[in-house]
Amino acid sequence: MQKKINFTEAFVRDIRPPAEGQRLVLKDAKVSGLQLRVTSNGVKTFFSRRRVKGGLSERVTLGRYDAMSVKEAQAAAEKINASIATGGSPAEAKRAHKAESTFKELFADYLDRHAKHKSRTWKKDEGRYNCYLAKPLDQKRLSQITRADIAAIHAGITRQPKSKKKDKDGKPKLKSGATANRILELTSAVFNWGIMSGLCENNPAKGIKKNSVRSRDRFLQKDELPRFFKALNRESNTAIRDYVLLSLLTGARRANVLAMRWDEISFERREWRIPRTKNDDPQTVMLVDEVIQVLNERKAALQALNERKDVIKVLSGCKDNDSDFVFPGEGDTGHLVEPKKGWIRILRDAGIDNLRLHDLRRTLGSWQARTGASLVIIGKSLNHKSLVATQVYSRLDTDPVRQSVERATGAMLEAAGVKKTAEIKQFQGRRKKK
Repeated sequence: MQKKINFTEAFVRDIRPPAEGQRLVLKDAKVSGLQLRVTSNGVKTFFSRRRVKGGLSERVTLGRYDAMSVKEAQAAAEKINASIATGGSPAEAKRAHKAESTFKELFADYLDRHAKHKSRTWKKDEGRYNCYLAKPLDQKRLSQITRADIAAIHAGITRQPKSKKKDKDGKPKLKSGATANRILELTSAVFNWGIMSGLCENNPAKGIKKNSVRSRDRFLQKDELPRFFKALNRESNTAIRDYVLLSLLTGARRANVLAMRWDEISFERREWRIPRTKNDDPQTVMLVDEVIQVLNERKAALQALNERKDVIKVLSGCKDNDSDFVFPGEGDTGHLVEPKKGWIRILRDAGIDNLRLHDLRRTLGSWQARTGASLVIIGKSLNHKSLVATQVYSRLDTDPVRQSVERATGAMLEAAGVKKTAEIKQFQGRRKKK
């Protein structure tokens, strides 16, 4: 009787081929029926041999070792065993295995049938998939993907160098642990959707521990504000300048400010009604006097520009292309999309390091806290979603929110050396007449 051997990656990898004209057949001790055939030229092939009803022996080739790992071969053999136990045949199980979706197919279904209709960040998810998941998982059948596979991807991203940047000791900077966590969350979401849709049976990403990530606490400090506003004053691109200023004084999310529309703004009530935010809830942003002034000047400048364009349109016979956006753009979205270059320019001029556009939002919240606002008021101002505090937010009147925002923006402007509302023009600079 042939002795069974515990198949491991190391054992199968190191098997020496038999003499010329011969072949070696080994049986796995872990999974019944799983065998490995090794030819004299070193080709290693997994197959399953089981007896079915009637006592007949049936063999099904599973795949070559160079294209299939030991764990994948064991998983495929176990499926065949399960099929036989319920009255099926190895060949039927093999056909079912071949018909099983790959991760590439599952992700495509997830994107087309779910993410594009439910998630506002589906394009980012598609980019993350192409960058981190496509190569290791694309061609794998869903039942072949193990928790160890997902854990290895998560750990690999965590240890991955961040471009060519180095830390103070000269060692390569690693990617943020948050990046690996986002990929893990995406993978888990894809499998969970697959389970709900009947396309797979389990989620191998479940139970993998995320990296502990330190929350960012950067915001504009008191000594930085004067330099920051002076740099804003010198910025030649009025759209970038106004965008940054509104981001700071409203605390709204970057995407919402970029897509701000005139019909969402009430100058009478001094409010900006955002119909849909990141957490899918609408938000009413309190607009302080300085923001109203920026918007009024921006609206007047855009109207003057459109009037000049109208003359050109009449002469050239072009169609009307006036924009409803506060920050119009020429791309598919119709509004400004990427203010990164202008942001870098402003920071360089101000001599400020390690400040991101999202830190402007955090700056308003931080100055609200400095001026005595409660966490509940700050949460409502910034439209934070909290399981505990959301019910409290819904009962709050907008007056304390407005007062808190006004105190915070007033404190920031005073720190920058401006005490009166009218002096906001100093930050904007006077627009050149065209």
